[in-house]
Amino acid sequence: MFLLIGAAIVFGCVFGGYALNGGHLFVLWQPFEYIIILGAAVGAYVIGNDGNVLKATMKQLPRILKGAKYKKNAYVELLVMLNAVFKLAKAKGAMALEAHVEKPEESQLFQQFPNFLKDHHTLEFFCDFFRMLIMGADNPHEMEALMDARIEAHHQEEHVVAHAVQTMADGMPALGIVAAVLGVIHTMGSITEPPEVLGHLIGGALVGTFFGVFFSYGLLAPIANSLKGIVEEDAKYMACIKGGIIAYMQGYAPIMAVESARMVLKSYNQPSFSDVEAAIEGAPSG
Repeated sequence: MFLLIGAAIVFGCVFGGYALNGGHLFVLWQPFEYIIILGAAVGAYVIGNDGNVLKATMKQLPRILKGAKYKKNAYVELLVMLNAVFKLAKAKGAMALEAHVEKPEESQLFQQFPNFLKDHHTLEFFCDFFRMLIMGADNPHEMEALMDARIEAHHQEEHVVAHAVQTMADGMPALGIVAAVLGVIHTMGSITEPPEVLGHLIGGALVGTFFGVFFSYGLLAPIANSLKGIVEEDAKYMACIKGGIIAYMQGYAPIMAVESARMVLKSYNQPSFSDVEAAIEGAPSG
């Protein structure tokens, strides 16, 4: 939604301002300049990134329209899930969770929390570290270091598309100059033409510089920044899980471990204590 609103403002102000100042919009229609710039940019993107990045690009770009994956209701569900897990482990021991952790898709416990269950990376993260608890890990500091390393690795993997798009944005002005230079070369071949024709050719050449700069700073760089922000936002989900598990390992009661997990969330996504308490009371038992 915000992408579309922002793009409308950018295009409206740039092209609307140009037209209101007496500019002729049809002069900006230079398809061959656009083919040179966009084609070169896409080609450079393919050259500079491996297949994994290209596949990830196709998956991540739609997220710009959707925004961050996790909203406040998803965090409420996560905190209720953590409470259920910690209560079961406290009452029956960590071994009681072995079947749930080994086959989470078949777990009746996790099936109560569909948003958590369908997120493959987060589910794997939780199960891997809770499996370590079942196997006897009891040092919260060592566990926290491992969890931080895992989160950082995932964080870097998610950030690679934003970095690649930003690199493309950085190169667009230079590609615009390439198109402009080619336009000038073409113009020099028509130097004997009358001023009206030369003016049109020179204007077309300059469109390349305009388009490269406009596309870089008006669209691609904001898209890269948006992707970066979404990745940063989504990383809080794993950080929330980490906070809960570490607090539980330190001997906190389940509700206090859940409160520790809640505390790491940003204010606009952080449910209140009473919201979480009400959700826990309303959750199905077992």
